[in-house]
Amino acid sequence: MTPPEKIRIAVADDHAVLRESLCVLLAAQGDFEIAGVAANGAEALEVVDKQHPDVLVLDLFMPGTDGFEVLRRLDYANAKVATVVLTGSDSQSDYVQVVRLGARGLVPKCESPEMLFSAIRTVARGELAFSDEVAQGVLVAMSAENQPERSADLHRLSERERQIAGLVARGMKHKDIAMELTISENTVKRHLQSIFSKTGARDRLELAVIALTEKPNAAA
Repeated sequence: MTPPEKIRIAVADDHAVLRESLCVLLAAQGDFEIAGVAANGAEALEVVDKQHPDVLVLDLFMPGTDGFEVLRRLDYANAKVATVVLTGSDSQSDYVQVVRLGARGLVPKCESPEMLFSAIRTVARGELAFSDEVAQGVLVAMSAENQPERSADLHRLSERERQIAGLVARGMKHKDIAMELTISENTVKRHLQSIFSKTGARDRLELAVIALTEKPNAAA
């Protein structure tokens, strides 16, 4: 039997001890492979461009080109790498910014290595990896902003699509939504593709923000 392909990871952090320790921890996981390391943002962009890792573990605060700028450039280039931000920041505004810039996951540096391992595997599957606490805080902060042009997007959805958008805002996964609505997971996925196309949302988190923004208007 052919062994499954390993998740190729690049690590970007300006602290050498932490960077090297992370590489040792990650390489010890049977399904991980280190594709490259970077000590700053410029090196991180170069590693992504040359090595094409599946996942980039990215520190936010580095000299020169910081993590925010790395995310901005990767988003502009439509890079295929999934980024997990590993940060010591506890700033909600930082969290909101990394979500807006396209990060697929966020893990505080105070969390256990297992939390990082889980986040890497999650984003490698194409899913988002934010803790419930972080996700809820980001949703509240983003939906509190004035976004009338985005909230109007939900009016383009069918009744079933609006139901699914609401369940996404509640944090429900494909399987849970399918059970709730007694439809197949494939049907849920097809509806979500249509929802993303109509609303312009890039992922489930952004869709949840739009859905939450819509609720006060719907009640008005």
